[in-house]
Amino acid sequence: MSHYWVVGASWGGTEHQDTKFLEQGIWMLGWDEESQPAQYKNASQIQSGDRIAIKRMKGRGQTGIKILHLGIVKGVILDTDRVICTVDWVATNLDRNIEESRGCFKSIHGPFEKDDWVEKVFCL
Repeated sequence: MSHYWVVGASWGGTEHQDTKFLEQGIWMLGWDEESQPAQYKNASQIQSGDRIAIKRMKGRGQTGIKILHLGIVKGVILDTDRVICTVDWVATNLDRNIEESRGCFKSIHGPFEKDDWVEKVFCL
């Protein structure tokens, strides 16, 4: 069964990595295990076949999130001090407005099971 992950791609909140991720067919957690052990542990649960969505915050004082890109995880590399996923990016440059953020403010959130919110985030 596939799981759904909502992930960030802005290191330090300003260094947007999503263009690089799309070009390279990857997503990478910007934190190493030592810096953010909880996020690293969560990201290391991603598996081939899982769905992944890159989100971006809307900005100060605004609620919700923007979904920019959707992909299917092809593989996960854990041999480094980072979590790197190879991804087939199936929908890009969406700029999809999701009113309810579900607390997705950090680098990685999930796994989510399919429900109405997940359908809004991941629909093609």
